[in-house]
Amino acid sequence: MADMTMKDLSRKMREIDFAMLVTRTSNGALAGRPMSNNRDVDYTGDSYYFANDQTRTVSDIEADPNVSLSFQGSSGVLGQRPLFVSVEGTAELIRDKAQFKAHWTSDLDRWFPNGVDTPGVVMIRVRATRMHYWNGMDEGEVTLG
Repeated sequence: MADMTMKDLSRKMREIDFAMLVTRTSNGALAGRPMSNNRDVDYTGDSYYFANDQTRTVSDIEADPNVSLSFQGSSGVLGQRPLFVSVEGTAELIRDKAQFKAHWTSDLDRWFPNGVDTPGVVMIRVRATRMHYWNGMDEGEVTLG
């Protein structure tokens, strides 16, 4: 098994647009939903997503910021298994338009027609604390501060 560095993992994750964001609901159940990272992957342990502040995702994070993310790449080379990444982390809700601009892409206008000025838009930053990956036959873990 070859150990991947955060830089190696970031380079591979660049090709994965969607992650499943999993939160804990008020009744203790786990709830997952797909979120686009908008190919914003100079990955150093932080992921950025956008949502409406009236969604269950946001209320779940307000109650319990511990979340997980799962990523799955496309099929590997020559029929190998794709890259899988599981991330444990802490979510933070950001409502600062100036910070939105650093992670905003025009693709988001589909869901937020007024861009960063859309009423109720919130950015979710997930700070990874632990990442486990499976890359073909290799697997490993990256622990972050």
